[in-house]
Amino acid sequence: MQHDDDGSRTGHPDLLAGVPDAVYRLDRDGRVTYVNAAAEALLERRADELIGRHALENFPTSRGTVAETHLREVHTDRQPRQFAYYHEPQDRWYEVRVFPHADGLAVFFRDIDASYRTQERRQTELGELTAVLAALRSATVLVDEGGRILVTNRAWDSDGELLRSSGIQPGRVGDGYIDAISWGLRPADAAAIAAAFSRLQAEPVDGPPGSFDYQYSTRLGSFVTWFHLQAARVPASRRVVVTHTDVTERVRGEQALAWRAGHDDLTGLPNRATLLDMIANALAVGAPDAPGTALLVLDLDGFKTVNDSLGHQIGDRVLRQVGERLTEQVRPGDAVGRLGADQFVVLARECDQAEAAALAFRLQTTLALPFTASGISVPLSASIGVAVSRSDVRDPHQLLSDADAAMFAAKSSGRDRVHLFSPGLREAARWRLEVATRLRGDAIDQLVVHYQPVIRLDTGEVDGVEALVRWQHPERGLLPPDTFLSVAEETGQVIPITRWLLRETTRKAAEWAADGLPLRMSVNVSARHFSAETLVRDVRVALRDSGLPADQLVLELTETSVAEDPTRAEDQLTVLRSFGVRVAIDDFGTGWSSLAQLFSLPIGTLKIDRSLLTAAERAVAGETGAVLTAIVGLTRTLGISSVAEGVETPEHLRMVRAAGCDLAQGWLLGQPMPAEAIPGWVRGIRAAGGDVCALAMAGCAVPQAG
Repeated sequence: MQHDDDGSRTGHPDLLAGVPDAVYRLDRDGRVTYVNAAAEALLERRADELIGRHALENFPTSRGTVAETHLREVHTDRQPRQFAYYHEPQDRWYEVRVFPHADGLAVFFRDIDASYRTQERRQTELGELTAVLAALRSATVLVDEGGRILVTNRAWDSDGELLRSSGIQPGRVGDGYIDAISWGLRPADAAAIAAAFSRLQAEPVDGPPGSFDYQYSTRLGSFVTWFHLQAARVPASRRVVVTHTDVTERVRGEQALAWRAGHDDLTGLPNRATLLDMIANALAVGAPDAPGTALLVLDLDGFKTVNDSLGHQIGDRVLRQVGERLTEQVRPGDAVGRLGADQFVVLARECDQAEAAALAFRLQTTLALPFTASGISVPLSASIGVAVSRSDVRDPHQLLSDADAAMFAAKSSGRDRVHLFSPGLREAARWRLEVATRLRGDAIDQLVVHYQPVIRLDTGEVDGVEALVRWQHPERGLLPPDTFLSVAEETGQVIPITRWLLRETTRKAAEWAADGLPLRMSVNVSARHFSAETLVRDVRVALRDSGLPADQLVLELTETSVAEDPTRAEDQLTVLRSFGVRVAIDDFGTGWSSLAQLFSLPIGTLKIDRSLLTAAERAVAGETGAVLTAIVGLTRTLGISSVAEGVETPEHLRMVRAAGCDLAQGWLLGQPMPAEAIPGWVRGIRAAGGDVCALAMAGCAVPQAG
């Protein structure tokens, strides 16, 4: 095993025999002079096979390799060398250290094949991973098992420049990842990321690799940027790949969608859902002894006319101005929202009923000032309902319902009013809900018609009848129209009701005419029928099916209903008038339309409301009587007949005859009665002389339905 140069020859012990590394020596000519036991075992060759021979003779595959080069260099410059060497015959890697000594060289080497190949594999993987990271568009880093950054990609470096502009030092290779990422983050975000990262690195290396996601925001430059962090452990390793994807556009889009979901598109005000949340919050935080939460529901009066006459574009501008004007008037901390269409809500926190009423009147005054859109001045008013929470009201839906009920009462009492909620309105609201529900169901089969006679004032003869719809409610009995028709108007159910009424009344009038009782039939029509644009067709169908002559049908419309949509009304009424149907304006004297606008329509009859007769009774020196005479004179000049409604006393009858009215109706002359009673009643009048007016003025009882 040893040459004559070893310790046995000199008498000194072999100092390299116990060295764990493999060792051999070369003389100045490159021949092997010594091989220790570790080298024999590692090279799998005996010492006597190697000693005395040249190194290249022993290891011919090393010729021209890095090993030959380094040995020559150490011989030349006498400087030690260390390098990795692949020994081809064994297909193994060795770590080689070469040292010069007086007689030649000492070569130490050890087997590093396993560690070298592992490291080489890791470097290959790292190289491949680095290439992948470099191609990613998102900012990405590779973090080693110690938590330090191994690799960064271009996107990470680019974001780092923005961080520097904000005074934040970005993480670089060698820096701790958690320390680097924590700059510019909220403490809660930084702590959450650090905890998740620690859990990831604590996983068993041989187990399935875990991952985690987290979304955070930070300021890059002058803007807040949102990132979606995705971290995943590299398989069979404690290294972690972390990707930071910029999701700012998506987050802002989601925020915008969330904002739009909670706000009205047109005005930007909170919508119904958001308002309910705000009301619930106000009710929840209010102290028991503090003022309540007030809700004001505002419904713009006649806004449909603005849209129909000026167009929706101007109508939308006006609605935006309404929202702005309301917002300017409320207190700090209060809120304005839009329920939809032309309804707005004001939420006033810590506001008692007196303060809420004062706010409502202030808003009413504000809305009374004209709005301007495209150079057009648009006058508006609003019906306002006010409800203030009490200790027993903690439900936002209930409070809103109460305010809505108060608003409905304000609108029903004449518009441009303020109405405070009272418990009785809640019952009225429940009734409206029941009516709306039943009208969509079987209620139309429970409708009945009563007929009130219309009398000629010159002869006292029965000229016709007015159809008055009633509801034969299964629990409440016979209900007058004012208990349900307003709800039918709101819900649009008035259209099928009117369609049914036209069919029923024309059929009945045709039956009476066939029995020798030709009576002109007057039927009330809603303005809703104008907007639906089915009135002409429905009238044609009813007349065709019944066989009633068109001139025996009178359609009655209130002047307010016509004024809401005068153009559409005029078009349809003109068509109806062209084939003989008469048109009457009902309740004249209660509306707000001008006479010029009213008389531009193709009307044949004007019905004077009973309120004018009542006022005439109270008037001094017959002033109102003169007004009646003037109205009747004007209608006669225009070729329009006049009908006085509400004639209930002999004085009423004298007054309307003196004014020159053509026709009259009222309880003095004949009460509403079922269809089956009409023939007998008319024949009774004829039997009594045929002059209803004479009978009434003489104090004789006018025959009633029997």
